Amino acid sequence: MEIRPTDGIRIVCDYPDVFPDELPEHEEVKKNIDELLAKGYIRPSSSPWAFPVLLVEKKDTNVKRMCVDYRTLNKVTIKNKYPLPRIDDLFDQLQGACVFSKIDLRSGYHQLKIRPSDIPKTDFTTKYGLYEYTVMSFGLTNALAYFMQLMNSVFMDYLDKFVVVFIDDILIYSKAEAEHEEHLRLVLQRLREHKLYAKFSTCEFWIDEVRFLGHVVSKGGIAVDPSKVSTVTNWKVPEIPKEVCGFLGLAGCYRRFIENFSRIAKPMTFLLENDAEFRWTNAQQAAFDEFKKRLTTAPVLTLPDQDGLGCVLMQEGKVIAYASRQLRKHELNYPTHDLKLAAVVHALKIWRHYLYGQRCEIYTDHKSLKYIFTQNELNMRQRRWLELIKDYDMEIHYHPGKANVVADALSRKSYANMALGFMMPHELCEEFERLSLGFLHHTTAAAFEAEPTLEQEIREHQKNDEKLREIRELLKSGKAPHFREDEQGTLWYKNRICVPNVDSIRKLILSEAHDTAYSIHPGSTKMYYDLKERFWWYGMKRAVAEYVAICDTCQRVKAEHQRPAGLLQPLKVPEWKWEEINMDFIVGLPRTQKGYNSIWVVVDRLSKVAHFIPVNTTYSGAKLAELYISRIV
Repeated sequence: MEIRPTDGIRIVCDYPDVFPDELPEHEEVKKNIDELLAKGYIRPSSSPWAFPVLLVEKKDTNVKRMCVDYRTLNKVTIKNKYPLPRIDDLFDQLQGACVFSKIDLRSGYHQLKIRPSDIPKTDFTTKYGLYEYTVMSFGLTNALAYFMQLMNSVFMDYLDKFVVVFIDDILIYSKAEAEHEEHLRLVLQRLREHKLYAKFSTCEFWIDEVRFLGHVVSKGGIAVDPSKVSTVTNWKVPEIPKEVCGFLGLAGCYRRFIENFSRIAKPMTFLLENDAEFRWTNAQQAAFDEFKKRLTTAPVLTLPDQDGLGCVLMQEGKVIAYASRQLRKHELNYPTHDLKLAAVVHALKIWRHYLYGQRCEIYTDHKSLKYIFTQNELNMRQRRWLELIKDYDMEIHYHPGKANVVADALSRKSYANMALGFMMPHELCEEFERLSLGFLHHTTAAAFEAEPTLEQEIREHQKNDEKLREIRELLKSGKAPHFREDEQGTLWYKNRICVPNVDSIRKLILSEAHDTAYSIHPGSTKMYYDLKERFWWYGMKRAVAEYVAICDTCQRVKAEHQRPAGLLQPLKVPEWKWEEINMDFIVGLPRTQKGYNSIWVVVDRLSKVAHFIPVNTTYSGAKLAELYISRIV
């Protein structure tokens, strides 16, 4: 390790005044010094540098470890910018792993030597004299970066394959027990080659569940470490802004498990503003209690309110991660269209490591967002965001409100007012409050009966449909590749739910998509393509056409008022080359390394000379005009 002070910095000798009751226990200091001297980690010194010591209790024992207060030295040290890995990225590598081993290095920092010329800069002063470290010490500003650089260089061949390294913690993971022995042997051999020693008492081998970086990792996924959760749940009510900041920082370590983290934290983050008065009200207490509850219960999918942006990353119906943040002050003035687009951009940025280079689909309840790629008029903010969106292979889908009878829980949150003329049980009131249900007191209560959702009806009737039963049998033998069955037993064709042959269900779907005030009687083609995004059954296109054909409203209102079309006439043969051209696009091709996914074909009608130009489906007319001038004209 190297410690390089910035130019023109004098030698630092910092030994601040210490009150008698703040002096470290002399016996513990003497014990630590004797131990470090015996191991050769420190030696007597006559350096002009000097720093005070303090004692810190180690987490795994009651032993106190001596540390040096290097804050003054750190201020004048050139920082090493070697990056630390993102914890989320490390966990992403563990997909499919079923057996684990964890190795913890013994005094990891002390296994890295300091450059001889920098040893005097680590000098510390005690009652028993001056000493200096010959190995890397805790408290040095670049210690973490140097140690992480060492560990990555040692295990570079195994990273992203079967080893995860975070500072002095080494996790070996395997997708089969047969290969875990070989992985473990390679790691131990590499440690021996570089003379890095582990602490056997804290190592774990051949286990199916391991605690790593504050999480519990198993073949079933990643969960919150209960021991860490207890720290949050037992946290006392904050009394100063610093304590609020500490609580939010600890809870934030598990924000991927907490939906709408920013919305819940908003009342507490308000107390951290510079000009805010610290007043702990019911709003802050509710947020404080909600955090504790969310960390001990399974998350429930809801939609963030208008005070924040929220998104959920899912694969095959399973939640991978949540993300949310509060709206900034200038964003409160954004129109709805820009806020919806901001949520898309927010999701693409934070989950770039998941989505970049992969095909992804985005679902939104804002219909105009579906046409953002072909929209002619864009403001500067939208143009800037569109440049970022074009880096991804994605498609935006619209989930209409009332017409979407199979409403996605991610894009809808129901609110209700209940008229109560009697006392409710305390537990039920708490549950209604958690679900954001309001109460209107001293009014007449109305009784109602809740009916099952359409998806539940479809799931029940699927069991009795003969054709769908045949598909299920083919699915078991792997002969129905485009069909799948979710965890609730619902049969799907790709991402479309299979509708059984039940007249009441099919008529309800057709009526919702055609007759309501939200659907405004579309034609058969548009109605078919709208339903095609969500539903599937044999003969659906014919059923849609027949339903539209017998619609009384359409027959009376949508009368044909145009003259009949004439006969087709041949085009006149041009007199000069490139006087007239024909053009078309070949689309649906695999994306190339340069981002092209289509071919623009331009043909001269006279000479039949053709040009084939690689393009992207997102190109505008102005972009195509530039290509025409540069490639053809």
